Amino acid sequence: MPNTRNHRGAMSFHAGLAAEGRIAQDYERRGFSVARQRWRGKSGEIDLIVRDGDGLIFIEVKQSRSFERAAQRVSASQMRRIYSCAEEFLGTQPRGSLTDVRFDVALVNGHGETQIIENAFGHC
Repeated sequence: MPNTRNHRGAMSFHAGLAAEGRIAQDYERRGFSVARQRWRGKSGEIDLIVRDGDGLIFIEVKQSRSFERAAQRVSASQMRRIYSCAEEFLGTQPRGSLTDVRFDVALVNGHGETQIIENAFGHC
């Protein structure tokens, strides 16, 4: 009998990858270039980093049955981790911490529809 929990975990992982791909395409369609997908630093991972001119947008992608459920999955501790990862990534950039940055949350619901919350961490 297959392990249901492992199967659900694998399905969730692949759904998350698909959601990240959908969001990357959305940003590219709007004229942004993808700098990194699933960038991993010492303090964790950032789902998507895109270039906005000389600036960067750090994007956390959340996928769930509804936009509301997806948004609820962004915790304060996760935001702190993303800030820390972003700081680490900025250390690799020519302008370092002087780089203009924004933190977005991209939500994907069970129908594959997307909703982008720009400057989301200021709203959470």
